[in-house]
Amino acid sequence: MQNQASPEPIESALLSKNGKDRFRHGFFTRRGGVSEGLYQGLNVGLGSHDAPERVRENRSRVSRWFGLPPERLATVHQVHSPDVMVVDAHYDGSRPQADALATATPGVILGVLTADCGPILFADPENGVIGAAHAGWKGALTGVLENTIAAMEQLGAARESIVACLGPSISAQNYEVGPEFIARFLEQDPAYEAFFSPSDREGHAMFDLQGLTLKRLTDAGLRAESLGLCTYADPGSFFSYRRTTHAGEPDYGRQISAIAIMED
Repeated sequence: MQNQASPEPIESALLSKNGKDRFRHGFFTRRGGVSEGLYQGLNVGLGSHDAPERVRENRSRVSRWFGLPPERLATVHQVHSPDVMVVDAHYDGSRPQADALATATPGVILGVLTADCGPILFADPENGVIGAAHAGWKGALTGVLENTIAAMEQLGAARESIVACLGPSISAQNYEVGPEFIARFLEQDPAYEAFFSPSDREGHAMFDLQGLTLKRLTDAGLRAESLGLCTYADPGSFFSYRRTTHAGEPDYGRQISAIAIMED
């Protein structure tokens, strides 16, 4: 396999400042992997049509960045749900259908895969609890963020101590939606109109998923930030489902965002 440079994930200033050397986290880009062609770089998507051995090597590179073996990387079978999996020391590598993870167990990496949806990493440095969530429009609207916080609280986290960061995801400048999409949001809360701006097509709008996600986090009582990075606009750094669709390509890779409580 081609031996590219090691992964160099992007880190959140908010998470790093509050981590107190207790956690390690990274929003990984597509750089530093062994996949080729459409999947060039660090594709960790088990559901892609990339060569499985390359995906496994890429996932191993992520684990090694944390200084942990591959079997300690916990991910789920993401289905755009509000469901959360709690991970403990008995994690067996299973991938149930869910879209978020939480743990208070050191030495386990929580990872979520994205290719336009929002990856959110959570940490409570005071009580030693972490979380990771995959939030597209459906997950954000139906409560995956709030459910992740609740799962962390059940593990001993305190809401006022949790910090969170939204990583690379599609920006409003590149996320056009139709009238049915808009109506779905406004039926739930007319105030969501603030996250739609005019597009060039009649009846359509540009949707600010990043803004909605950050608002839901802060409304839940968290200190939160967004990296403000767009997956669609940066093909050299990020995979993007929508960019792939617009280009007529047959498949796409997924990047990973991950966090772990480091062992003593």
